[in-house]
Amino acid sequence: MAWPEVDDVFLDALEANGSCRKTEAGDVLFEVGQPGYDLIYIQSGSIDILDRSKDEIVVTIGEGNFVGELGMLMEQETFFAGVVRDPGSIILVEQDRLRSLVATVPEVSDVIVTAFAARRRLLLDWEEGGLVLIGDPSDASTLRLREFATRNSLPHQFVDRSDAEAMAERADVDLGDAECVAIDRHGRVLADPSTLELAKALGLEISPGLDGVYDMVVVGAGPAGLAAAVYGASEGLRTLVIEDTAVGGQAGTSSRIENYLGFPTGISGGELAFRGEVQAVKFGARISVPHRAVGLEQVEGGYEVLLDKGPCIEARSVVIATGARYRRLPVRRLRQFEGAGVFYAATDLEARFCGETNAVVVGGGNSGGQAAMFLSRYATHTYVVVRSDGLEDTMSSYLSSRIADDERIELLTKTEVTALHGGDTLEAVTLTNSETGEERRVETTALFVMIGATPNTEWLGPTAECDDEGFLCTGRNAGPDATAYETSCPGVFAVGDVRAGSVKRVASAVGEGSVVVAAVHRYLARLDESESDRT
Repeated sequence: MAWPEVDDVFLDALEANGSCRKTEAGDVLFEVGQPGYDLIYIQSGSIDILDRSKDEIVVTIGEGNFVGELGMLMEQETFFAGVVRDPGSIILVEQDRLRSLVATVPEVSDVIVTAFAARRRLLLDWEEGGLVLIGDPSDASTLRLREFATRNSLPHQFVDRSDAEAMAERADVDLGDAECVAIDRHGRVLADPSTLELAKALGLEISPGLDGVYDMVVVGAGPAGLAAAVYGASEGLRTLVIEDTAVGGQAGTSSRIENYLGFPTGISGGELAFRGEVQAVKFGARISVPHRAVGLEQVEGGYEVLLDKGPCIEARSVVIATGARYRRLPVRRLRQFEGAGVFYAATDLEARFCGETNAVVVGGGNSGGQAAMFLSRYATHTYVVVRSDGLEDTMSSYLSSRIADDERIELLTKTEVTALHGGDTLEAVTLTNSETGEERRVETTALFVMIGATPNTEWLGPTAECDDEGFLCTGRNAGPDATAYETSCPGVFAVGDVRAGSVKRVASAVGEGSVVVAAVHRYLARLDESESDRT
């Protein structure tokens, strides 16, 4: 898949849209950190892909194949350098032209997208890409950066600072007082960087407000936002997605989704998000991470989306898909242990904290059930803690039945976490039965909190109408073109978990994100007609 054989139709498309040139040994075709690079098809000769930070050859690509990686479609800076090994001839297809071909020519798209996605997976597996993170796995800063890199599919190597042999190879790096140090592909050292600082250092930040007006700006890159991006971009809308944390949203942290149509053996939330991102990018959508929306203002012809850092984004229409976030437990020292024993996701990264200890999952919804089933493979014993007297009303029956039948999992009903214990990291929790008052101390270094959600709508202020719980009200606008997804602001739509009355499931979020694009088209058509009448 990563190195496919190509047919004549594919080659004809490259030749018709590219240019030929001769190469000599040692020619540098692209360098580390370039803003972009062209697709290179090798007619003869070979090209070394070099990791400059290690002065190593990552792979050599030969005759009959092409050079490129997923970042080429995502407008990311190059991870590596490309240097001619054996002289020959190549076809160059400019990056913008390639994106157009991928969006419009299936014979090109099928080959390029499949190969690029497979190559990104290889880089993740090989831990190649020039980014190195050094820190203690239990430190909150380290976990934050690792989660950002992992959930955004950024190839990187992690070095545990307690590993003497690994640290000996990094003896030239001064860690100082930093919890985590990041070394970018240029060798620059960043101490405890924010995710935005790391993204900028890696050249991943897209400056979304600098190139005109978008037909549709999607705020949030969970399942609903990605679906809107796929359908919007595929139907010709100039589409931008803004996400402040990671592609996939809350669903991206799910270890396994088993009741999503078309995946009978299940799929992880991270994998589903990766596929959705690739699909959106394939059709030409731009995805900007990490950028956080902090306000929305109506202007002539549309809206301005205000960002925490950076320019405003001009949008003719806005789709709000910011979802919801897990509530925090009302217990002392919670924030102290967040990232150091208290987690809000259950992926491979967090599961490492469960080895040879108990795992405690708080929450009786599907996310809590999926987390318990997943973590039970790692933990000595897994406790599911709920305030109600059972799971029947909150969890799908297939999950609740599995939990009941699994000897590795114990369900504790009418129970709450009332105390957290430990020094720098979590060491134990106190569980209290609300009916009897009986207390139970459970030794654990891994507490997973999944206790319902609050909508991410504070950034809107009074701009759009919300219900008493803060979820966006939709479907109240009158008129023949009224839609179930339009908010109180014309041209602003809400889909997924952030919408009042929505079903909190991945499938329904994807459905809403897909369907809302038709409403966006109708709104834009009315807007164009109105502007035409004024002129």
